[in-house]
Amino acid sequence: MAVNAETGARIAPATPAETAGYPPARYAWYCVFALALATMINFLDRGILTLLVEPIKRDLKLSDVQMSLIMGFAFTFFYAVLGLPVARLVDRKSRKLIMTVGITIWSMMTMLCGLATNFWHLFLARMGLGVGETTSGPSAYSLLSDYFPPHRLPRAIAFMQVGFVAGTGLSLIIGAWIIQFVASHPDLTLPVVGQLRGWQMVLMLVGLPGLVVAAIMVTVREPPRLGGAQAQPTAVAEIFRFIVRHKIVYAPLFIGMGLRTAQMFGTQMWGPAFYGRTYGWSPSQVGYVSGLSVFIAMPAGLALGSWLAEHYWKKAVHDGNVRVVVLSTAISVPFGIAGPLMPDPWLAVGCMLLAQLTSIMAAAPENAAIQTVTPNRLRGQMTFLFLFIMNVIGMGLGPMIVGALSQYAFGESQIRLSLAAIGALLGAPAIVVFWRGLRPYGRAIASGKPLD
Repeated sequence: MAVNAETGARIAPATPAETAGYPPARYAWYCVFALALATMINFLDRGILTLLVEPIKRDLKLSDVQMSLIMGFAFTFFYAVLGLPVARLVDRKSRKLIMTVGITIWSMMTMLCGLATNFWHLFLARMGLGVGETTSGPSAYSLLSDYFPPHRLPRAIAFMQVGFVAGTGLSLIIGAWIIQFVASHPDLTLPVVGQLRGWQMVLMLVGLPGLVVAAIMVTVREPPRLGGAQAQPTAVAEIFRFIVRHKIVYAPLFIGMGLRTAQMFGTQMWGPAFYGRTYGWSPSQVGYVSGLSVFIAMPAGLALGSWLAEHYWKKAVHDGNVRVVVLSTAISVPFGIAGPLMPDPWLAVGCMLLAQLTSIMAAAPENAAIQTVTPNRLRGQMTFLFLFIMNVIGMGLGPMIVGALSQYAFGESQIRLSLAAIGALLGAPAIVVFWRGLRPYGRAIASGKPLD
């Protein structure tokens, strides 16, 4: 029998009754497999652009600020506009169907990015990619919450986020390979489209597999909704009243996420340009090294984070999910600041690898924290708000901050200082904000039921 680490009370471990009403485990894991594939394609399509910054800038004659707008703001604009309506559909309609449509849209838009010939063409195609990806997070996390009981949810989310690892890593490794291939075959053409530049060819090719994944997603069954589902959508005003009512629980998670992901996305999206400008590495060399680093660091971080969360659950530590987030952020931020300042590229790679490993520890527990305290009828919309902050603030502002610091403060050749500065300015406060959320979240979980 587990013992509450805070009160000393003896609490029974999870029983079979706690899993009653959930689909069979075997099929639940098939859903995880399909969602992992979708997540992989998601991050492959959105992440491939980071490796292509310099050739796109050269061919389309763009500045660092324009490039940051394409990488961040263009992608997040329609997420901000359409995300809430889509999330409200997620709380009532077929989540697997919504996600299937989304995968199809973002895959086609990735291919359209490869046809861009100027800033506005690429900007608009990137906006379209964001339209499709509004469906991903709310649908996936809501599905998993009805496939797995709370004590298994961090593990399921961690396995799904293996797709994030694969997509992030493959966007670098496959991109590096295609760049090398295209460089040795400069006159490649496609039927109807005609001759393409190397970066255009990369974007066209990486968009194709998503159509296959969309077909796989069709085979996923829609599970019954558990934990307070309702046929009619909750009014938007009530959702915000709910958040205000429980602000001491949600505010630290939302604010901390915004700060931490702005640092993370800023560093990630300008990372290849940093290695090229600072150490003279080619895009293919950056892709291979960074991609292998992702495959080494992130699976280990996901496994460690989900293991710690389950360990705390078994010990009845009510704030366990958020405790993992605090630990993850406190360790990763210093490595993220130090990495860009290293005098040797391999020291920088080592620091970035450790930053990735410890940062990704928070991914599954952080999402599980939101799902566990939120009633089912609000999960899709609450996940949207959580991901809105991550994507619109984190992904939208993070690259723009780095681009602006590079262009107006330190200079393009000193982009390392921009990356270190964003870590100090945003990463460090995130540690404090997450820490402030420990006790309120612990009290909410100790009540034994979702907030209402």
